[in-house]
Amino acid sequence: MISALAWRLLGRELRSGELRLLFAALAVAVAAVTAVGFFADRVRQGLQREARQMMGGDLVLISDHPLPESYLAEVRQRGLQLAETLVFPSMVIAQGQAQLADIKAVSTSYPLRGKLAGSQRAGEGGLLLEEGPVPGTVWLDERLSSVLNAIPGDTVTVGSQQLRVGAILTREPDRGINFFSLAPRLMMHIDDIPATGLVQFGARVRYNLLVAGEERAIKGYQGWLMPQLSRGERLEDARNSRPEIRNALDRAERFLGLATLLTVVLSAVAAAMAARRYMQRHLDACAVMRCLGMTHGRLLRFHATLFLWLALLAGVLGSLLGYAAHFVLMRWLAELLVIELPEPGWLPVGMGFGVAGVLLFGFAFPPLLQLARVPTLRVLRRELGPPQPFLLGGYALGLVLLAGLIVWVAGNARLGMLAVGGFAGALGGFWILARLFIAAISRLRGGAGFGWRQGLASLTRHASSGAIQVVALAIGLMAMLLLTVIRGELLDAWQKSLPLDAPNRFIINIQPEQREAIAATLKAGGIDAELLPMIRGRLVQIGGKVVSPESFPDDERAQRLIEREFNLSWRQDLPEGNQVVAGLWFKADQAGQGVASVEEGLAKTLGIRLGDELVFMIAGTEKRLQVSSLRKLAWDSMRVNFFVMTPPGVIEDAPASYITSFYLPPGQAEAASELVKRFPNLTLIDVAAIVQQLQSVIGQVAGAVQFVFIFTLLAGAIVLYSALLTAFDERRYELAVMRALGAQRQQLARAMVLELAIIGGMAGLFAATGAMVLGRLVSAQVFELELGFGFVLLPMTVAGGALVSTAIGWLAVRRLVRTPPLLALRNAA
Repeated sequence: MISALAWRLLGRELRSGELRLLFAALAVAVAAVTAVGFFADRVRQGLQREARQMMGGDLVLISDHPLPESYLAEVRQRGLQLAETLVFPSMVIAQGQAQLADIKAVSTSYPLRGKLAGSQRAGEGGLLLEEGPVPGTVWLDERLSSVLNAIPGDTVTVGSQQLRVGAILTREPDRGINFFSLAPRLMMHIDDIPATGLVQFGARVRYNLLVAGEERAIKGYQGWLMPQLSRGERLEDARNSRPEIRNALDRAERFLGLATLLTVVLSAVAAAMAARRYMQRHLDACAVMRCLGMTHGRLLRFHATLFLWLALLAGVLGSLLGYAAHFVLMRWLAELLVIELPEPGWLPVGMGFGVAGVLLFGFAFPPLLQLARVPTLRVLRRELGPPQPFLLGGYALGLVLLAGLIVWVAGNARLGMLAVGGFAGALGGFWILARLFIAAISRLRGGAGFGWRQGLASLTRHASSGAIQVVALAIGLMAMLLLTVIRGELLDAWQKSLPLDAPNRFIINIQPEQREAIAATLKAGGIDAELLPMIRGRLVQIGGKVVSPESFPDDERAQRLIEREFNLSWRQDLPEGNQVVAGLWFKADQAGQGVASVEEGLAKTLGIRLGDELVFMIAGTEKRLQVSSLRKLAWDSMRVNFFVMTPPGVIEDAPASYITSFYLPPGQAEAASELVKRFPNLTLIDVAAIVQQLQSVIGQVAGAVQFVFIFTLLAGAIVLYSALLTAFDERRYELAVMRALGAQRQQLARAMVLELAIIGGMAGLFAATGAMVLGRLVSAQVFELELGFGFVLLPMTVAGGALVSTAIGWLAVRRLVRTPPLLALRNAA
């Protein structure tokens, strides 16, 4: 009976508008969470499936030495498929032209996942192929074919072996995008390697073992292999594939998480305001029901069932809206993945219903308990005492649940905790400031007109409820500022981090004696480029301790870093795009001293601290450097960056080459070609396509984020409307009394508008301050971007808050002052 009665009452309340705001707040929150959830689930499944295609197998074992036969025997014993590849650089000669190429030798079974594609003519898309080149033939990618002027049917020399060109390689599943893939690709059969004589002792060869099969067998082999791995061996699976878009997707997820958590925060505020208003408007009905014999327990169950129906309806509608909306996200972001996304699972629906449950029962249940405990005496005496202590505990529980929900939907622990801390601090700070401002304003009533005195008097009489309205409006405006002004600044900062004139060409292997001639040639062509010295060195000691891969048993990245040679350079001034985050940059009198500046990410990974002594082995000579500063680098700026830098006169005696990066306009491609012809030893790296793709990714992500923010704007509008409606409900009876005592409509309207303007102005001031502080924290700590905006935001938001508050409230004010006093008193009695 209670369930049926609650269902009928819900329909009546929705038709009358009593629960529309609460229902709208819940539906918007569910829609935002499920839209992002559906899309993220499809991307996760698609990446897991496509990553195997992009790897050429389910598992890839990478090594810098020949793999033990036991690894291959275990693969065969478990019934898995395997393929082998060798990758190394070498010169390729054709028709008198020599070109450094990235040689890839593959076995007959390659690839295990994905497809190769080849064509007989450059510029064609190519046909999908099951296998690679047969013995005695090679495939050239379009870049190598163009440089060597070799087409299918021609002969090229690889080492001491001549091989026929079989096809133009147009697609290679496991190559991906690599910023340091300096040379074009030549693919050959692994059986031809011995005849070339290229793989000798000391050769820099990467050995890959690709494995594919059933998931259970793959996991079993992976579990067996992990303890067997030795130095120089690492295992990759679908979780760490596609590194070329991982950073862009991570940042996209943070932007989407920011939009979603702001929507949840605003929806929580709207739900709390709407539930409070619902309680105030239903106290009389509950008192009558108590008089007619309904017990406290049954009244509580009745309203709990009513709210449960409301949560279910909001969950269903919000999930349907979210499912429809996630197709718009796919339109923007799926293009950067270039994969077919599978159908999503049901987990986002559960997330949506969980959001509705937390918001409704976390913020509506405490007023619900108070509603169920309304005394029967209220039928005669219209009063309700202050909230019981357990009700305050209920609100505290709701805030704890909301905090957990924010961290969950943010998808990033740091972003979630910053949001929780920021909004929690804003709630307490805004409340204290609002009470102080109202107390200060109350002293300004003397000597003014009736509208001014009455508006300030009304605000003073309702100081607590006025402070609540200020806090609600401020939280709503702060979130909306974060998603409009500051969100735009964040996206602009991200896009400016990779400008249209970002360097798209690199030149390496510049010899010292060529430096001046190459610099002059570039300058004559109108190209602004700085030639920087570069020395290769291996790190052997940190802080007096010898380091090796075994020094970092639990950190695969640290092991790879300690095995490689680092790029070192020297200069006196701080390079553009570098920021000192600890210590001090080199002083003028430090030239020749053994100090160094280290990139902060490298320092964190290897445990390097300020003051540590680093020992590098450079060309057989030890160089001891003391860490004097840590730097933050903009790696995605496409400028030349170095892990370690020293002042002049420290490492200059070691053999060095020079490197540069610059922007080459599309119409000047011939200038680069002429430079390479004049200096054949140079290696010119064209990264224009990569830069274009990154700029496209940023644009797609920005469009998707702007779409998700639509939900946040809707939630913000609901918060503003809920806060103002509460103010009108509380003022209805007072306005009726004032009208009965002879006050004019214009006087009461001016008083009400003034009160709303003060509330809106205070909320705007608090919101702008909070948004500027929280925006800077989020941009620096989560997005690693510099956020800059002028303090003109403060007066603009104060004026905007007052204007929005009075504009939205004017319609309701007109309706209130035009209501006959007798009717208003009867409705309020």
